[in-house]
Amino acid sequence: MSCSLYSWECWFNNRVISAFNPCDFSLFSLSPTISSVLSYITLLPFPLFSHPSTRGSFQSDFPTDRDGRFRARDRNSHCVVDMRSFCGGKCSRTLRSLVRRKQVDSVHARREGYQLARRLSVLDIIAIGVGATVGAGVYILVGTVAREYTGPALTISFLIAGIAAALSAFCYAELACRCPSAGSAYHYTYICIGEGVAWLIGWSLILEYTIGGSAVARGISPNLAVFFGGENELPSFLARHTIPGTGIIVDPCAAALVIVVTGLLCMGIKESSMAQTVVTTINVSAMIFIIAAGGYIGFKTGWVGYELPNGYFPYGVTGMLGGSAVVFFSYIGFDSVTSTAEEVKNPQRDLPMGIGIALSICCILYMLVSVVIVGLVPYYALDPDTPISSAFSNYGMRYAVYILTTGAVMALCSSLMGSILPQPRILMAMARDGLLPSFFADINRHTQVPVNSTVMTGVLAAALAFFMDVSQLAGMVSVGTLLAFTTVAVSVLILRYVPPDEVPLASGLQESIGSVTSQYNNDLKGTASMDFGYSVVSSKEDDQLFETSESSTEDDIMQKHVIIDDNEERRRKIAAWSIAFVCIGILILASAASVEGLSSVVRLLLCGLAGVAALGCLVVLAYIEQDDARHDFGHAGGFQCPFVPFLPVACILVNTYLLVSLGLGTWFRVSIWMLIGALVYIFYGRSHSSLKGAVYVPVASAHEIYQASSNHQA
Repeated sequence: MSCSLYSWECWFNNRVISAFNPCDFSLFSLSPTISSVLSYITLLPFPLFSHPSTRGSFQSDFPTDRDGRFRARDRNSHCVVDMRSFCGGKCSRTLRSLVRRKQVDSVHARREGYQLARRLSVLDIIAIGVGATVGAGVYILVGTVAREYTGPALTISFLIAGIAAALSAFCYAELACRCPSAGSAYHYTYICIGEGVAWLIGWSLILEYTIGGSAVARGISPNLAVFFGGENELPSFLARHTIPGTGIIVDPCAAALVIVVTGLLCMGIKESSMAQTVVTTINVSAMIFIIAAGGYIGFKTGWVGYELPNGYFPYGVTGMLGGSAVVFFSYIGFDSVTSTAEEVKNPQRDLPMGIGIALSICCILYMLVSVVIVGLVPYYALDPDTPISSAFSNYGMRYAVYILTTGAVMALCSSLMGSILPQPRILMAMARDGLLPSFFADINRHTQVPVNSTVMTGVLAAALAFFMDVSQLAGMVSVGTLLAFTTVAVSVLILRYVPPDEVPLASGLQESIGSVTSQYNNDLKGTASMDFGYSVVSSKEDDQLFETSESSTEDDIMQKHVIIDDNEERRRKIAAWSIAFVCIGILILASAASVEGLSSVVRLLLCGLAGVAALGCLVVLAYIEQDDARHDFGHAGGFQCPFVPFLPVACILVNTYLLVSLGLGTWFRVSIWMLIGALVYIFYGRSHSSLKGAVYVPVASAHEIYQASSNHQA
């Protein structure tokens, strides 16, 4: 074997040796961010003591000696280190797998089998986004929130909640452009943060979409009963029944609706998007009727709902902000659009446009409906169960209930489609990465959709909708969404300030790595013999490179082949620690502000210290420059999130506050699901991951390796 002291081996040796030198602080360049996020999500505050990108290198296929050791030579001591034993003594294999990151899909990616069809236009994306967001809950939510939180200020609450949702939408839009593959937040987290957090995000999204779809389906029977004159008048095959001796109430109508929607989604993405467009149009038309007819009545009667002695803010600003936190969840759904990124014709242009227009439409509709309803009837007189239909009934428009019920039924159908559509694509993305069985990654050759995943999702959701009243588990839906929103915002910060500077290559490219290394060696030998008077001698133990002026010449070649930028490393280190402390400070701040039972002194102290730490680190992020590599990360040329780092940090703050406010009961149930997911990952996903055995190489060198692989196959 020819000598490979520099270029590939030199880069690898210096990177690995420095990464494992306990005295070299640069090993922690990204670990604070990963540690804080893992602790943030899993509530397991364990430290991670190495650079994420070097962890995959422990399983690499770089040249080894007869004992199976990596030949890692320090350029100062020229000693050979047994990396296998050293690594095993410092950190566990499971811990290393938690932070390995995958590469953005590129032209080099090769996938076997059939691919998803790119057939979605911007209009399809808007229909999917609006349909998944505007559910039947808005027909009830306006009454509850106005009565208990905001009064006439409900419109401002919807506006504030819409702005808060837009923070996450901006972050999603940038990542969807740079990483336009199926998987949504799971996919982005895997690329920017690591495999462990990505698994938990994907696992929580599975729970979210399953329970969310089942809960939506259970609402179809009461709405259909309106057309038949009551629930007792429903046909037996649509009515709910109680199983004798068990107390279980089964809902065949809900299960049937889930099966119908599942069959529709199996037909193809274009067909299902057309159906989504139809039902969403009917739902939006019903809301436009509310706005138009209600506005006419309001101008005719003088908007009696606003003529109140206690003013526009009967519950004060606090009540208005509390109402914003409640109605924020009515904006959840736009994120399902990003799961179809791989099926969009022009994702760099259409995805940001679709997300922005869909969210804007939803916000405008919510605000206009709230303006009308709280203006027609005083907020304290609104019916909490049927606020809109009762408001129209007070003015003699009883027929409006049928229009509103039609809109509610269509809203349920569109929300159900919005819940079932993303989950098969997340399962497919996780199966592609080896974290789930390959069964879920199969794509039908005719419809070009993941039929296996879609059918499994539909069967599970139908079973839950048939047998269980999942309304008590509805709070768990919010956890998955808020966790996804938070990690997406953190991913944007990582992408801008400390983007991955190495990419994983499969172990099958070992021969290509060897050929590139050999080419470098040949170039190096020629340069050494012509310019520096080197003589190359091979031995049985190892190839040796002798030079006439060892110290000076070695430094010259090192400067030529390995450029070490201390300022850049220092900037990345500062940025990584700042991101970590921003996240930790926000978590402490939100927890101290929300947890009950703390004394005012302790609460004020914790909020003050955490706020100062988070604000100080935010100022540092705003002051230092962003990484130049962000321009070439992923697919360039698309939308870029504005006001970084302020906008992502604000997004993290909003979602963290909502997370810690969900209550212990919800977190206890979520923790059980997360524990199950952790066991699945430990016993299956970790050992079957596609990154197992991957070699991490510099981004700049990856293209040459792919080229060598193509030439070798040719």
